[in-house]
Amino acid sequence: MISKKLIDLGVLPLRQKNSRGGFKPHLALRFKDEAGKLRMFSVDTTRTPKKCIQPDAYLITHAHSDHHGKSAMLSERAFCSEKTALALKLRHEREYKGKTFQLGESFEVEGVEVKTYPTGHTVGATAFSWENEVGTKLLVTGDVKDASALPACDVLVTEANYGDPSDPSCHFEDDPEGLKRALLKNGFNSGKEKGVAFGAYDFGKAQRAVHLLRNFGYEGPIKMASKGRALTGNMLDGAGKLSGLEGDSGVFIVPPRALGKLPWGIKKYVLSCRHDYPFPNIRLSDHLDVEGLEAMVRKIDPEVALIYHPKGPRPEIFAEHLNSLGIDSISLDKIGNVLSNEFI
Repeated sequence: MISKKLIDLGVLPLRQKNSRGGFKPHLALRFKDEAGKLRMFSVDTTRTPKKCIQPDAYLITHAHSDHHGKSAMLSERAFCSEKTALALKLRHEREYKGKTFQLGESFEVEGVEVKTYPTGHTVGATAFSWENEVGTKLLVTGDVKDASALPACDVLVTEANYGDPSDPSCHFEDDPEGLKRALLKNGFNSGKEKGVAFGAYDFGKAQRAVHLLRNFGYEGPIKMASKGRALTGNMLDGAGKLSGLEGDSGVFIVPPRALGKLPWGIKKYVLSCRHDYPFPNIRLSDHLDVEGLEAMVRKIDPEVALIYHPKGPRPEIFAEHLNSLGIDSISLDKIGNVLSNEFI
């Protein structure tokens, strides 16, 4: 049984009840350090009430709201990359109170060395790796776009945003050249520039879109709303000139929901692998598709995989898929251990 294997590996995944009797988001991992002392790292979750056992660290993989950094950033036990801390501050207008590191550096939590790796999901997005008393290597990835830097491990904690092999929407290839074609189609570099807008979320995809546009040679101002402009200007090296949304010509990047508010004459696209928007889409995702996720797990080669994200059925579906391939896996909803104040 997978629970027996985790016990042998010296790792206990836990969920915590909230005040309404449900579960707090995501999970905590208990293990012994090299000195034999019990430690606990909470992963992408909200803060634990003071009356309960406190984790030694809140690991924040990145600053998207469904990874709950808005809460964890207020704890002095929080750890995230410098870029993630900046994104949290800009997004939530709060001071980050935890500790930071440069992506790729190591840091210590109560004597436990934690190594960090990029995942390519957002600027600053981080995977965390460490070892326990018996030498088990743990790896927590958060959301992943590029798994090339991730190391092998014994216990993998990862995502399944596009983890359903039976869903056609979970199979895709990015089409960054589609962004370039849209520019050329709308007159850029021809002296007959028209307005073109790309729907991309303020944090994550907007920065990727700006990076691609600059690599394609577009040097003009990119028009963005204030939040996306602040995030991009502060977090992306080489962002170039960014401006507000005035006028009806030039290049615009706005959240998908804001596309309809732009002048009607602007050609509009959504940068997404989804097909439920009322605008043409250019395939561009910040995640691996299901084939990429499977290849990542095979490369990392864990003895056990814990699938902890997102909400809904996909973690269970992806865990079942991995089990069918002979990779022991369990989804978050199957974790039966509950952390309480009395837990030892």
